Amino acid sequence: MKILILSDSHGDVDAMLQAVKKTSPQMVIHLGDCWRDVEPVMERFPELPFYRVPGNCDFRPQNPLEQIITLEGHRVMICHGHTFGVKQGMREAEEIAKSEKLDAFLFGHTHRPLVAKKGRTLFFNPGSCGLGNPCTYGVLNAERDKLNARVYTLKELDLSSYINPRPGLGQVSRI
Repeated sequence: MKILILSDSHGDVDAMLQAVKKTSPQMVIHLGDCWRDVEPVMERFPELPFYRVPGNCDFRPQNPLEQIITLEGHRVMICHGHTFGVKQGMREAEEIAKSEKLDAFLFGHTHRPLVAKKGRTLFFNPGSCGLGNPCTYGVLNAERDKLNARVYTLKELDLSSYINPRPGLGQVSRI
């Protein structure tokens, strides 16, 4: 099963639509930030099953922050990652993966792609399809006897015409 993994779209619906067209997936998973961005994609591709979890920028108290799903017999946690402190390190994620006997731990939040294996668990972050430079997405291939992942670049952002008038604040303004 070919699964498109998206995260941290932050309003870039076009990037998600492009990723779906490029990959022709059998399923789409969005790992949060921003929850509502997925809705136009779901409308455009109603034949695809979608899973999604909210991120730290989504106010969705009625939706679970983490889910464990089964993909081709593999136990997979989907989450944004902020509740496991993934920006500070992977210790909490590794602990939950071990205690829950996960085959894969899918997360976002850092905007940095990661494909790593520790023990039985594949840790996979597709990066950001909205604010990443480059803009990235992931593909998870789940088969009965194996699970693998890869990150792809959708587009590079040209930031040469932008400056940061107040370094350290993360704000940009056009020259």
